[in-house]
Amino acid sequence: MKKTLFFVIALIFTMSSTFAFAADRKSNSGNSALPVATENKLSEVELSRLTNRAEEIRNLDKSNMTVKENRELKKEARDIDKNVAKDGGTIYIGAAALILIILLIIVLV
Repeated sequence: MKKTLFFVIALIFTMSSTFAFAADRKSNSGNSALPVATENKLSEVELSRLTNRAEEIRNLDKSNMTVKENRELKKEARDIDKNVAKDGGTIYIGAAALILIILLIIVLV
C-alpha cells in the first residue's frame, strides 16, 4: 500500500510538472518566472463607496434610459464587481493539488 501511494504521488507530481517545462520560453522572454506580489487591498472607505454605487446602479429606474446609458451602467457595475471580488482573498487550487488533496483525504480517513 505504501509503495502504491508513493508511486501515485510521484506520478501526480511528474505529470503536473510537464506543463511547466512545456511552456514556450520565447513568449515569456521579458517576464520573470515569479510574479511580483503587490498590495491591491481596498480601504474601507473605497469599499463602502463602491458598494454604495453598485446599490445605486441596481436601484435605478432603467426603463427611461437609452441603450448607450444602460450599457455604460452595466459596464460600470461589472467593473465595480470585479474590483470588489479582486479585493477578497481568493485561493486558486490547481488540478494536481486538488487530486493530491482528495487522495490524501481518502487514504487518511
